[in-house]
Amino acid sequence: MKAASFHCLHKLLVPAVLALAAGSVLAAEPASMPTASGIEPPADQAAAATPQVAAGARPRICLVLSGGGARGAAHIGVLKVLEAMRIPVDCIAGTSMGSLVGGAYATGMAPAEMERLVGGLSTDRIFKERPPRQDLTIRRKQDDFTNLFTPEIGVQASGLLLPKGAVSGVQLETVLRQLAKVPGYRDFDQFPIPYRAVATDLVAGTPVVFSQGELANVMRASMSVPGAVAPAEYEGRLLVDGGLTDNLPVDVARRMGADIVIAVNLGTPLMRREELTSIIGVTGQMLNILTEQNVRASLASLRPTDVLIEPALGDFSATDFDHLPATIPIGEAAARKVADRLAPLALPPAQYAQLRARQQAVQPPDTRPVDEIRLAPLQRVNPDYATAVMETKPGQPVDQATLDQDMRRLFGTGDFEHVNYGILEEPGKRVLAVNAVEKSYGPDYLRFGLGLSSDFRGDAYFNLVGSYRRTWLNALGAEWRTDAQVGQTSSLISEFYQPLDTRQYFFIAPRIELERRPVNVFQGSTRIATYDLRRFDVALDAGSQFTKYGELRVGLQTGAEHATLSTGPESLSPGPGNIRRGAITGRLIFDQLDSVDFPRFGYAARFHIYGSQPGLGADQAYVKAQADGIYAHSFGDNTVSLAFKVGSNIGGKPLPRYDLFQWGGFLQQSGYATGQLLGGNLQFARLVYYNKLARQTLLQGVYAGFSLEAGRMGDPLVPGSPTGLLKSGSVFLALDSPLGPLYLAYGRAAAGTYSFYLFLGKPF
Repeated sequence: MKAASFHCLHKLLVPAVLALAAGSVLAAEPASMPTASGIEPPADQAAAATPQVAAGARPRICLVLSGGGARGAAHIGVLKVLEAMRIPVDCIAGTSMGSLVGGAYATGMAPAEMERLVGGLSTDRIFKERPPRQDLTIRRKQDDFTNLFTPEIGVQASGLLLPKGAVSGVQLETVLRQLAKVPGYRDFDQFPIPYRAVATDLVAGTPVVFSQGELANVMRASMSVPGAVAPAEYEGRLLVDGGLTDNLPVDVARRMGADIVIAVNLGTPLMRREELTSIIGVTGQMLNILTEQNVRASLASLRPTDVLIEPALGDFSATDFDHLPATIPIGEAAARKVADRLAPLALPPAQYAQLRARQQAVQPPDTRPVDEIRLAPLQRVNPDYATAVMETKPGQPVDQATLDQDMRRLFGTGDFEHVNYGILEEPGKRVLAVNAVEKSYGPDYLRFGLGLSSDFRGDAYFNLVGSYRRTWLNALGAEWRTDAQVGQTSSLISEFYQPLDTRQYFFIAPRIELERRPVNVFQGSTRIATYDLRRFDVALDAGSQFTKYGELRVGLQTGAEHATLSTGPESLSPGPGNIRRGAITGRLIFDQLDSVDFPRFGYAARFHIYGSQPGLGADQAYVKAQADGIYAHSFGDNTVSLAFKVGSNIGGKPLPRYDLFQWGGFLQQSGYATGQLLGGNLQFARLVYYNKLARQTLLQGVYAGFSLEAGRMGDPLVPGSPTGLLKSGSVFLALDSPLGPLYLAYGRAAAGTYSFYLFLGKPF
């Protein structure tokens, strides 16, 4: 997820959520606090009374850590100073980011280890939820070759629905499990340091204080920013960020028996007048004001013996997860400012060392096998398919990294709104409980996209695309997908994909295809004719998916093509206006690229054969075969990729004029016009280098690079077309934007021709 997007979504809350937050300002109503397993019961006024410390006894010191998003890394700096000064921490209460740092410390993680961990975090690593592309099923990978870029929009009888949050929190929970030194469902009073976390019940509008549970899940609930991270479902409750109701939970610390509270308040900076120029800014400011009000109520409850630490974080953004370590020294400086208040609380060196040794004595990971994998009840998705996606199996040792990857794989199937897990110890068996929540806005989805191109010479094209996908039409996971495109090329493809087994290794897929596109014919660099090509096909494929690696299809195809000469000499006419088609087809795909737009590692290859057969109704008999592939490798921010494409007729019968190879354009023999090369066989190779110059707020990356290309187009349709070995290259600047890749490029051929290119979307 992009940082700026997270920031905007964080700020943009609907009036209902604002009303909830407004109600939370008055949330000094502990009697309304929900009660459930793992959630603290209501507090009474007696619990909030000033505690009496027995003579000679050490006071119980509780650390209270506020929420603050990315600003929360400053808490680590505070912990470093507390350890340096030998200040004991007997209990911890935290909200949102404070619950993360507090939970890590409570379960035995040292501040130095936390600092190393946050040094490797970024917005992408925390919020980019799609699993590594290599691990996706081949069917989901094929989406990347389209120009679709919008999120999925759910289609139901009640209308169109959107996801509950910009991200589901699956990747976030992976990071949280690294922070939680004590996995599994636990009583938080049994942690090395007793601990509490605060979330908000989105329905009741009241704070929820966790005293037990699966720590990573509790942390995630505590920091589920409404609109940005989907609400967490926990024991039937819909939970969001605890900052809405109790951002500095001093009251929770009192109920834990705190004699002295060390409160760390990160603050909620208000926007300046000049920033309040839109409804988003005004809404965000309202939220900030309301959050500050509940913090002020907590600050007012502090006693003279308590210690308040307020890091001077200035305008450091709560969404800047790319620079987390920058706030740690600020937290250190703030703690040292109150060193005189903290010093009387220090323990003698030996006593403090014994205390920290006990608090950091964490048991080794429990890798005992599970006896059963149990999924929460599913309404649409076949549970056997869901467990087949996972690499963790009953009877095998449990590995944390593999389990985290399994959760990302399940989420990557596109069927679930959220997934997490827990280990249950039941009489006589150990159970891995997987909570995979099906998409509430599914099972039917819409997506849209756009492609644009220009050569700065008067030829500009656009294509609008849309995709409608219906999923899990039966227990084996049948899917009906329709893709439509209008623009330079107009098309409609509708396929019914029917797996034949639970693991979806084998399938059949009937489909229809309609397409209309122009084909330009060049003599040299001069356009001399244009064909208008219209095609209709009905096909039936059967094949096998090699899970995440590839797919093999063979099929029968029949239809018709109508090719006419729009402009140009009659000698270039493609032949009869109506052309009957009938063929045996085959396609083999391998795909292990980490990215389609700007691959850094991996490989992909495609092989396709079209055998036109008069016995199947075709006018002509011929066999057209083609193959292409790419391999990419990176060294730091530098990437080199090698690619090829070959195509030819097989069996000696030439290809008809309406089914020739068309080539030319950016990265396809740069320097020649798009589609300038038209002939009966093709050989092409390309080397591309690019460097990742920078990451920007709205961009995955900014790239600069060049290509070196060589190819040959044989049996050209028009005499005088470029022949022999064609050498060309390009230089380009590219942006990986939320709308797709954007290229500005210059290409030049050894023959002296050149072209400028502007692309939004896939240029090849």
